Amino acid sequence: MSTPSAKTASAGAKAKTTTTTTTVVKTITATTKAAQPQQKLASTLGAGSKVKKPKITASGKKVINSHSNRSLNTNGLMRFSRGRMFHRRALYRINKWKGDQAKLQGDKTKKTAGSIQKKTQRKPALTMKTVGGDRNGKQRLVRAKRFPRYYPTEERPKKFSAKRKRFGDHPRRFRATVAPGTVVILVAGKHAGKRAVVVKHLSSGLLLVTGPHKLNGVPLRRVNQIYVIGTSTKLDLTSVKVDNLDDKFFKRVRVAKKNADKDIFDSKKEKTQLSDERRQAQRSIDTAILSAIKAHTDSRLLRHYLKSRFQLWNGVLPHKLKF
Repeated sequence: MSTPSAKTASAGAKAKTTTTTTTVVKTITATTKAAQPQQKLASTLGAGSKVKKPKITASGKKVINSHSNRSLNTNGLMRFSRGRMFHRRALYRINKWKGDQAKLQGDKTKKTAGSIQKKTQRKPALTMKTVGGDRNGKQRLVRAKRFPRYYPTEERPKKFSAKRKRFGDHPRRFRATVAPGTVVILVAGKHAGKRAVVVKHLSSGLLLVTGPHKLNGVPLRRVNQIYVIGTSTKLDLTSVKVDNLDDKFFKRVRVAKKNADKDIFDSKKEKTQLSDERRQAQRSIDTAILSAIKAHTDSRLLRHYLKSRFQLWNGVLPHKLKF
């Protein structure tokens, strides 16, 4: 049988054990709670990364970025105005430039005679201005140099590279059926239906053609290759020299405008006269092409072919013709 003293001793031992267990549990929970945020940070940032601490001044205040604006309330009211923010950003660049210059010199505190003289000549930022009225304070501090009313949308404008080439720089491609020396049929313009000989490919992408002028009246002129039907008839024009014939040669001379005060009905349109250079070029090209026609095996038939016009009759299908 157990005595009362033994019971009390056992009860006291039980009480002691309970207290010890509770304290142990509390210490474990405290350690686990403290370890949880460290585990979370390690899992999010990684093994080798460090936790960034906010910058704090000597007095213990948190450093605020001077180049970022912040709202004061939910109404959209900002801490700094547009002008103030623009000024602050500009100051950052000036301070950075000054720091770089000081590093180059090797001594940040060094002052030259020129810098001291400039500082003395510098005007104050604020000036006192007298204000009229009884209750306006009589005087007011005003900025000597006002902030601009409008600011650029971009601090540094972007440079856009022109990817597209202009039409003058496009590469020129000509059909194989309209090579120099080929007899072609003109399908549009003043000489539509007439046959002509391709003399040269011009740099503008146009064809230089002629009748020749002695045979069918087609002069030296520039024609777009889409208004031309190429034929299988060809002439040998290797001996013909056409180096001086280019787009500048055919450029029109603009006539000076007359006085508009005169009567409109009295003025007559004057026809542009061909220059002697153009006439001489036409003669030389005609003689060269006529000599090439003469050297051809079917010269007589070829002359009649160039003189005749291209026509379509009933029952003639253009898509079945072989030119």
